[in-house]
Amino acid sequence: MPTTRVSRTLAASPQVVWDVVADPWHQARWWPRVQRVEGARDGRFTQVMISARGRPVRADFRIVETVELRLLRWEQELAGTPFEGLLARAQTAIELAPADGGAATAATIELRQQLRGWSRLVPFLFGRAARRQLGEALEGLERAVAGDAADG
Repeated sequence: MPTTRVSRTLAASPQVVWDVVADPWHQARWWPRVQRVEGARDGRFTQVMISARGRPVRADFRIVETVELRLLRWEQELAGTPFEGLLARAQTAIELAPADGGAATAATIELRQQLRGWSRLVPFLFGRAARRQLGEALEGLERAVAGDAADG
């Protein structure tokens, strides 16, 4: 399964970073193109994103693994969605580790995608798009936690 991984050290404690990443409602603050989150309860949430053409796109997810202050993993629910034709599986994980004596956080975001249909013929396109998306996510997370660290 193609895997894309991007890392960065964030100038905030693991607790500050965890408070942002573990709460799906905060994704509009840092995840690329997410305008809002809906229905975040019982380990599920919906991202409402804006496409490159300016149209709203909904994507449903379920949290599949949580290790407090260390790991959050969620999987996109694909059945019956437009994404089902391109992806057999899509799973995102955020791993956190203390850095700089606990004053900073080493953050890694990983996206695993099992491609389906014609998308299997161009995995490099999906890898490039995933790398860009994850890089933007870490940049957004860095901005979000910088504000929270300054407030806290």
